[in-house]
Amino acid sequence: MPDQLAEALLRYTDRQPGESPFMTAIDGLVILRSDHPKQSAHRISRPALCIVAQGAKWATFGGSRLVYRAGQALLIGVETPSIGRVVEASPGQPCLVLAFELDLAVMRSVADELDAMPLASEEASRGIFVTDFQGPLADCALRLARLLDTPKAISTLAPLILREICYWLLTGPHGADVARLTLANGPSHRVISAMHSLRSRFRETVRIEDLADIAQMSASAFHRQFKALTSLTPLQYQKQLRLLEARRLMISCAANVETASFEVGYESPSQFSREYARMFGTSPKRDATARQATLQEDRVEAGERESSIGR
Repeated sequence: MPDQLAEALLRYTDRQPGESPFMTAIDGLVILRSDHPKQSAHRISRPALCIVAQGAKWATFGGSRLVYRAGQALLIGVETPSIGRVVEASPGQPCLVLAFELDLAVMRSVADELDAMPLASEEASRGIFVTDFQGPLADCALRLARLLDTPKAISTLAPLILREICYWLLTGPHGADVARLTLANGPSHRVISAMHSLRSRFRETVRIEDLADIAQMSASAFHRQFKALTSLTPLQYQKQLRLLEARRLMISCAANVETASFEVGYESPSQFSREYARMFGTSPKRDATARQATLQEDRVEAGERESSIGR
């Protein structure tokens, strides 16, 4: 089945103008193609299912590195900082990934219709894991990819296939973890509510006790549940949000180091620079300059391609 999915994705991407990521006519569905291994990239990962049809990638969440390759999928159930990298790809066998956003509301709707929910205890559950993608799930992925060839059928059939994927995830080997993420009053959902508060206030000094109150837990239980879901402590999570936003400000808005550091909540630019270098491997100024140069080169290359097509 991975071979058939790879063929479908290869055929689709060969027909598309531009470069990866390829947005599709199915809302939230993206196809990623890499013809060469890529350097690691920092990002905020949102709830999604990333299915590898060919090649291999790794993703790091906190101190946990997960490798997933053809026939496997990475399930991300919470919005969290991550580092990702394509590690197996070549022009002859590009890395091909079918990725789509997970709608937890749809997941809850499907869960409500099950005769018996997967056992969901009060124990800390994982919010990110790798699962084998075979059987019914693989069939769903292939049908979703082939549906792109019949655009008029997408509005009718795509929601049904995505709903079916939710069913197989809930009834599969990781069903209990998935169920914990969807239960409206469960511990994972309460931690996610506190996580939303932390994201909206990441520039502020936030007390763990206040977040624990939102999650209706003791501070120790909240800390344990949070780290199980994200592989990060709440303070590590906040720090990475701050540094990623500072990087965006310097690269996209040309903010200087001092302005960016204060904008995201740092009181000391020197502390900001130390923590930035620890996360990104270089100083803020050097990193921003290099990234801006790369973006400029990409814009020039894109312009040259468009000009060549126009001729």
